[in-house]
Amino acid sequence: MKIAFIGLRGIPANYGGFETFAEELAPRLVDRGHQVTVYGRSNNIDYAAPFYKGVRIKVLPTISHKYLDTLVHTLLASVHCSLKGGYDVILMVNAANAPFAIFPRIARIPVALNVDGIERLRKKWGRPGQILYRIGEWMATRIPNQIVADAQVIAQYYDETYGQVSEIIAYGANTDTTPAGETLQRLNLKPENYVLYVSRLERENNADKVMKAFKSVETECPLVVVGDAPYSDEYKAELVALAASDERVILTGGIYGNGYRELISNACVYVQATEVGGTHPALLEAMATGNCVVANHVAEHEEVLGDCGVLYKFNDTGDLAEQLRSVLSDKDKRKTCARMARMRIAENYTWDVIAEKYEVLLSRVAGKASDLRAESSAGQILQ
Repeated sequence: MKIAFIGLRGIPANYGGFETFAEELAPRLVDRGHQVTVYGRSNNIDYAAPFYKGVRIKVLPTISHKYLDTLVHTLLASVHCSLKGGYDVILMVNAANAPFAIFPRIARIPVALNVDGIERLRKKWGRPGQILYRIGEWMATRIPNQIVADAQVIAQYYDETYGQVSEIIAYGANTDTTPAGETLQRLNLKPENYVLYVSRLERENNADKVMKAFKSVETECPLVVVGDAPYSDEYKAELVALAASDERVILTGGIYGNGYRELISNACVYVQATEVGGTHPALLEAMATGNCVVANHVAEHEEVLGDCGVLYKFNDTGDLAEQLRSVLSDKDKRKTCARMARMRIAENYTWDVIAEKYEVLLSRVAGKASDLRAESSAGQILQ
């Protein structure tokens, strides 16, 4: 198949979950014999080569604006896909982009849309943004050929709200780990001796609550806060002020690639404080690399963690502090949670499993499921 990914910032990943998703999934689809193009944004991707890990990179312009960035780029990518690409199927991300699926549909190119979480609930969106996302949700159930949810709770929302059945395919994670190296040395960190938080620095991701809870925890372990976000300067200034009141807090900004893998592979405890969204890639990665996870008690986190981590009362800084004290003082509990979490990822969330599920889905949406079955049967005969 010829497959296009649109609606994200592009690869190599240097922003968030959808970018990590594309960087992991697209090369695996290439390895399975498909031609894959990932559309990136000119204000985000500085990658001169035409291919990355076998994936074609197509960079188009956009407008660097909180409300227009995603919409303008996805509009251009949708039109380009429809007129120039000759694609068999398009994988679009983000429910707000659903209206632009009309262009490939007119061009008779089928579209699968990963709707992500319930984005209109994010605090960063004002009334216009909330209305836009509500419209996007509704249109996601009308224009694309298939919607994809990354968690059962998101699929349930679309079923109950719009009567739309979703394909459920979670994100994946890699269980390999990266030893301590330059990044830990630069930040003056010791392996297994720091608490890690990773997320975009936006209000509904609650970095401020994590820092406030940590301030009351008596430990010599530092809290490492990794992340950044455009259009959130006021909130980031609040976080800088909070960090200044506790010398144990380290704000690193955005760290990607090997540095990020190094940090998440060597933490003592990982905190997942987000309250909106589906399956969070960083949560899966923290579990996969053997972290003891302490997570905000929302349905999505409970679905992923099962009994392999610790849930604290929803947005309750007091309970978060108490749970951090508990796991930091109990090495055996941390080891047990880490071992169980890695097993859970290996059984349910590896990227190879996720890639196979997406290949089957995209083949079906593209009307090529019979071709895929024939190739699979031929491969089995040759083996």
